[in-house]
Amino acid sequence: MFKLLDGSQTLGRGWTFWSCFLVVLAAALIYPAFADSYDVGNFSYFLIWIFMALGLCLMWGYGGMLSFGQTLFFGISGYAYGVLAINMGGGSTTIAALVLSIIIAMIAAGILGYFMIWGGINGIFFGIVTLSATLVLAFFLGQTAGPEWHIGPARLNGYNGMKGMDPLAIGDFYIEGSALYYFMVALIVIVYLALRMLVNSRIGNVIVATRENPQRAEMLGYDVRKYQLLTFIIGSGLAGLSGALYTSWGQFITPSSIGLPAAAMPIVWVAFSGRSDLTATLVGSFLLLFGFQTITVYSQQAALVLMGALLLATVMLAPQGFVLGVGKLVADRWSARRRRGASPALADASRLQPDET
Repeated sequence: MFKLLDGSQTLGRGWTFWSCFLVVLAAALIYPAFADSYDVGNFSYFLIWIFMALGLCLMWGYGGMLSFGQTLFFGISGYAYGVLAINMGGGSTTIAALVLSIIIAMIAAGILGYFMIWGGINGIFFGIVTLSATLVLAFFLGQTAGPEWHIGPARLNGYNGMKGMDPLAIGDFYIEGSALYYFMVALIVIVYLALRMLVNSRIGNVIVATRENPQRAEMLGYDVRKYQLLTFIIGSGLAGLSGALYTSWGQFITPSSIGLPAAAMPIVWVAFSGRSDLTATLVGSFLLLFGFQTITVYSQQAALVLMGALLLATVMLAPQGFVLGVGKLVADRWSARRRRGASPALADASRLQPDET
């Protein structure tokens, strides 16, 4: 199991990387002790979106499927959580609502993915179909303002958004504030490590092979469509996790969180970070979310313009991603430094060996 965490499909291996990982994790765990509740709540909000970015990294970076449908499954799961939490009475049933909403999103992904993948849709057309489905859902939810649009006591409310659902709770304890922050950190660690093990496993190697050369993978006896569908379902399920957590966190969800501007954001996060590596995506997405939120306080239009400029700069200057490029540069410099440090020791050892001639 531990070998899968240090596999060749992920950047960052060895004691140096994992030591840094533990230091960052320790800093994250003690952060609430030194920050006010507002900042802790903001960090919880940032972490909610990381799952969506990691899911897109798996689909696009490792599986080669560019999907604009992350907010589609974000919205399906978010609205499903709201409907289930309201109809089930809230309270301790919210955990069940969270799990069921993610399952609903994954079932929807399985249905859509089946027709696309078995229908031979790939490349840019894969992105077009997922974007179309996303816009259809956003348009539909936007016209559900009338009182007839309800599921039990849960009203959809059109562009005003659904509200009135309870936050996550275990018994009488509501997961809010610092508790929600620690819950997010624990989920991030679990999902990140699980994805590292997945992409470094035999299944992950096949997923990468389907990205590089699907015909060759088929000739080796693998059913490429099944692996692509599995990748799509897992990635979309992570977007669903973000959607359910977002609805629970804010106790509302609106169609604007699904539409075109929202659908483009995960693409920018993952492209800027480096779509071919989970660690780069996690770090880069968090930094972008933090920066975007900071700028949005002063001007939302300026924040959107900056996101567009970053995407253009990434495509033109660093197609593999800025964060991934910096990570590889640091890793190469560290490796070169270690080799230079080892060379004198090897030379001294060779001089000390007796001459056998």
